[in-house]
Amino acid sequence: MKIIIIGGVAAGAKAAAKSKRMLPDAEVHVYTKDSHVSYSSCGLPYYIAGDFEDWNKLVVRTKEEFEKSGINIHTEHLVTKILPADKRILVKNIENGTCDFVDYDKLIIATGAAPFIPEIKNSGLRNVFSVRTLEDGINIRNAMEKSGHITLVGGGYISIELIEAFVKNKKKVTLIERSPFLISAFDEDISSLIQAFILENSDGLVKIINEDVVSEFVGEEHIRGIVTANGLGFETDMAVIAAGVYPVVDIAREAGITIGETGAIKVNSRMETNIPDIYACGDCAEKYHMVSHSPVWVPLGSTANKEGRAAAINACGGVEDFEGILGSAVLRYHAFNMSITGLTEKTAQKRGFDTVSVVITKRDKAGYMPEVKNVTLKLVADRRSHRILGAQAIGCGDADKRVNTVSMGLVRGMTVEDLLDVDLTYAPPFSTSIDILISAARILKSKLN
Repeated sequence: MKIIIIGGVAAGAKAAAKSKRMLPDAEVHVYTKDSHVSYSSCGLPYYIAGDFEDWNKLVVRTKEEFEKSGINIHTEHLVTKILPADKRILVKNIENGTCDFVDYDKLIIATGAAPFIPEIKNSGLRNVFSVRTLEDGINIRNAMEKSGHITLVGGGYISIELIEAFVKNKKKVTLIERSPFLISAFDEDISSLIQAFILENSDGLVKIINEDVVSEFVGEEHIRGIVTANGLGFETDMAVIAAGVYPVVDIAREAGITIGETGAIKVNSRMETNIPDIYACGDCAEKYHMVSHSPVWVPLGSTANKEGRAAAINACGGVEDFEGILGSAVLRYHAFNMSITGLTEKTAQKRGFDTVSVVITKRDKAGYMPEVKNVTLKLVADRRSHRILGAQAIGCGDADKRVNTVSMGLVRGMTVEDLLDVDLTYAPPFSTSIDILISAARILKSKLN
């Protein structure tokens, strides 16, 4: 058995390791255009911030470690074509430019996602970065240390983490976001609170420009300034484009593999594509949302690892179903936590749900405990079925703990009444006697009735 894996970061590395464990005698090859494999791209903002000095700590498993276990790692090798009828791929050696055909018995596509680069004049200037690979993180950190002012393009998850990194290093930051508030993945009432907190807790170093886009990077070889579509202009020493990502599916599409409605590779619960013996997993693959029961594309490292495992098991002759996702996520800005699971109210309404929601703020622990902080929670439910659809929680308290609890219930179709019956733990250092989740559920029940 010869198993070929295209891509070697989260899903690809996981698929390779699991394939070799399941079939020790199999010939397993990983081809990646990157110069590293199996590293934590989610940790890049914390390396940039200086939370740790050695970027090697981001490497989960080195090329040498893979090869000791019998897995063949081909870094700086770009797969340019898949030929399903011949069960071959065409691989280009980036270093010397040579191309070779490679046969496979099973093929796992884990090509991931690439940064979306908006149409901005002079985006190729020096000190204009995107953030996706290990090299990106190293280059951004080096440039940050020599910069006084940094511009961020886009206001999603990665931008929030980068603001924290830059503010920790006493850099001035201007962020430009086309939406009215940061993090449009949250409902606007929650996003507005997030933006307000960041602006109030940045020592005057952060400026946010909403409802505008960058039209031009000004400079000759090196970036010197920014011009926006609304006519704003200012000087800057470097820029990071964090305007989102898109699934890398070109070679799959050219091979006749079906692309789903989200633009990612369409797979079933066993990560199988429409072509026999070809699987897809990670950020290049479409997901199934367990609340909306619809195809979605949510690129997350945790999901990529689960899918890589499932793809390997099924490619090796086992049976493993990956049932879907909830889009659960968490991030922080210094001590301020932001977490989400399931559907937001705006997304639920787009999917046809008649929503009822509640937003409340409450202490996360007994009020007399010295470490007590506030949490603001939004709980969304369906009016007809009373089913909980999603939750968003923010604050300096234990926001993610509440969201994780809801995510467990979403998998099983928990109703508001079911949540009221949950026996949550209580002690003064951990929660109030009536937890914010129960308080929110009581208000929702009153609204529903």
